[in-house]
This record gives sequence, C-alpha cells and structure tokens, in this order.
Amino acid sequence: MQGPHILRDFDQAITTLRGEVLTMAAKARHNLEGAIRALLERNSELANAVIADDDEVDEHERRIDQLGMDILVRFHPMATDLRLVVSSMKISMNLERISDHATNIAKRAKKICTTQEIPDTILIEPLYTLADQLLRDAISAYSDRDAKLGASLHARDKELDRMHKDATATFGARIEQSVGRSEDYLHLILVVRSLERVGDLATNIGEDAVFLEAAKDLRHETDRELRD
Repeated sequence: MQGPHILRDFDQAITTLRGEVLTMAAKARHNLEGAIRALLERNSELANAVIADDDEVDEHERRIDQLGMDILVRFHPMATDLRLVVSSMKISMNLERISDHATNIAKRAKKICTTQEIPDTILIEPLYTLADQLLRDAISAYSDRDAKLGASLHARDKELDRMHKDATATFGARIEQSVGRSEDYLHLILVVRSLERVGDLATNIGEDAVFLEAAKDLRHETDRELRD
C-alpha cells in the first residue's frame, strides 16, 4: 500500500504535468495569433517574436515528456491516471506541431511584408478564426474533461476543410491572373494549408480528451457515439 507521502508526490506530479500542458497550449495558441497578426498587419517584428518563441514551446514538450515518463516509472498509474499521462504526452506533441505551423506562417508573413500589400490577405482571417475556435475548444475539452466537446471537433473541422479548399482555389486563380505576384499568392496558399492542419491537430487533441474522459479511441470507433 502506498504511503501518504507517495500519494502526495503522485498528486503533485499529475498537477504539474497538467499545468505544463495547459501552459504549453496557451503559448502555442498565442504564437498562432501572433503569426496571423504579423501577416494581416504586415508586422515583421511580431513575426520575428513568434519565430523566437517557438523554442519555448519546444522546451515545454521536452518537460512534458520527461514528467510523463517519470510518472510512469515511479508510480505505475492505472485507469484514468494512466490515460491522463498518455493523453498529456500525445497532446503536447500536437501542440508542438501547431506552434511549428505558427512559425511557418510567421516566416511567410515576413516575406510577404517585403512586397506590395495584397488586399486578398484578408481572406485568411475567417480561416484563422475557425482554427482558433477549434484549438480553444480542444484545450477546454482536455482541461474540463469534456468528452462531448472533444468529440464535436471532428464535424466542425469539416467546415475548415471547405474554407481551405475555397481559399486555395481563389489564390490559385490569382496566380494565373496576376503578374509578378505569384510567389506572394503561393505563400498565402501555404498559410491556409497551415491553418487547415491546425484544425486537424486540434481535432486530434479533442480525440485525446475523449480518450482521457471516456476511454474511447475515436480513431477506431465505428459508431462514433459521442459525435452524434
């Protein structure tokens, strides 16, 4: 039987792990917001800040991996506690990739800032708004252990897929029509691609939240009960 001090250590380790994930999530979301602002406001300094901040997100991922492994080795958690550790480690990987996409957007924003302003850049904003909503709700699903919210992201991500397809078609048409702006429009196509991937990664986080609370792996569920 575990003594009181062992239980206190375990509770503290779990609390620390969860806190690290939420802090990492907030920073990844902040980086994405900064990258889009840098693009829309043509702000190279902000883009540079986003690129620099990605190292901090990477460090959070390393800490979460170490914390998770330490908990597994020291305490041998079971059931919900084990799912929390596994889900937290998987979520941190998705958050790191989201921050990478924010960095990629910031790098493209820097390049676009060196050329003449493109009015069509504003078409990026609704895609970002939806991607950010998905990310925010994915984080809430994990934090609040809300399996229903986590499961809802899959259907909502379909709308982002549609918007990505429409924006790509629009920017592709501009490439054919424009003279000397093809590279800028290609950057915009890759920006919307990054936002579409953020939606996919947020959906992954939502699925991890479902696994945490309901012990269901939606990647392999045939009935998708929680998505109805």
